[in-house]
Amino acid sequence: MSRRGGLPPGSRATLRNTYGFAVRPYETMRDMRARYGDPFFATALNGELVLTAEPELIRELFAVRDPDLFAVFATGATTPLLGSHSLLTMFGEPHRRERKLLMPSFHGERMRAYGTVIVEAARRAFGGLRPDEPFVAIERTTEISLEAIVRAVFGVEEVERVAEWQRAIRATLEAAKPMFLFSKMTQRAPFGLGPWAAYLRASSEADRLLFEQIERTRGRTAGREDILSLMIDARYEDGGAMTDEHIRDELRTLLIAGHETTAITLAWALYAVHRHPEVKATLLAELDALGPEPAPDEMARLPYLQAVIDETLRRYPVVDTVFRVLRKPWSFGGYELQPGITIGAMILLVHRRQDLYPDPDAFRPDRFLEGKPRPHEYLPFGGGHRRCIGAAFSHYESCLALATVLRERELELCDPGEVAVSRRNVTLGPKGGVRMRMVGSRSS
Repeated sequence: MSRRGGLPPGSRATLRNTYGFAVRPYETMRDMRARYGDPFFATALNGELVLTAEPELIRELFAVRDPDLFAVFATGATTPLLGSHSLLTMFGEPHRRERKLLMPSFHGERMRAYGTVIVEAARRAFGGLRPDEPFVAIERTTEISLEAIVRAVFGVEEVERVAEWQRAIRATLEAAKPMFLFSKMTQRAPFGLGPWAAYLRASSEADRLLFEQIERTRGRTAGREDILSLMIDARYEDGGAMTDEHIRDELRTLLIAGHETTAITLAWALYAVHRHPEVKATLLAELDALGPEPAPDEMARLPYLQAVIDETLRRYPVVDTVFRVLRKPWSFGGYELQPGITIGAMILLVHRRQDLYPDPDAFRPDRFLEGKPRPHEYLPFGGGHRRCIGAAFSHYESCLALATVLRERELELCDPGEVAVSRRNVTLGPKGGVRMRMVGSRSS
């Protein structure tokens, strides 16, 4: 491809583009790509964007090994929420160093230690429902993800303290408004008033609990498997340890970035399984064949169960785009892009490419049994050296929680119609949270 200067064709209607990406991301990206080609250019409140849904360009983006080529998108808005020591706000050598330190804590083999916690959380979240009782799926799946984080990540076990943590976390998350992530200007608290002031008050209580738990755990990590204990024991290449503030920032990141993604995936999975009777029948047959008391790992390894979660993440990705901000000039898609330009891989469009996923709007888990897509064709957790560090944990939790609920509870959708996708903050979720009804208990 010949090199061209400047930027690809696109739109400089900043407010209209920002509104479209926020409210109707799939339709906006689809229509702009059809009009301008791929890649295309768009301005938004967070900067100048060059967007693509071409797998080969995405492969090129993910294959970059120069740690100094890219910075992090919208750090001015995200750093006050996640902290300056968060893996999500770091780039370059500090990011490489941090990721190397934390990666062992999220290795797939370690997931086994959290299996029982996830199963118990799923049973607790759905166990109190009465026959014919309606509920909102995402409220129940959020209970699962919050308990899993509090117990498996933070290492809190006492029932009363788990409940205290859940209250503080819910208050913090409810106070974290979507607008905080789209503009630094919204992070103001004149005279201690307004949404940002409310968030600071809620997050300070969560921080108090975090620092208290770090203090309780430090010096007593022997034999513990929670991720906080592993962070306390971890050492950098020079032998140094993480400070309390550093650990706090990483735990806050896991909380904000981790709990909602899994809760949304689980809510979508419950919706999809109950909307497609043939999928539900196949999945229940696989689950019931395990017998009455299977080990968590037995359930998590089931191929069709994994395919259901994979297809859920394809059809209903939690994040619409993964971004990289250029720090140096770079040739991309035939264009010579300059520092400050943000390159985005449009997950929503890639996951609905007809050439990659025939009949892309259909929910068909079998496609993941027929063959695994390549990393630049399937990117629910991003890709390259910035791929989500908690991907294995989230996938494992989603499989176990879905399996536990379906094995033990008979549920149905209150409305069998299609559920729309809506913006929650940086994430996308089911509009209305998926309204369901408890039918009764079942035994495998």
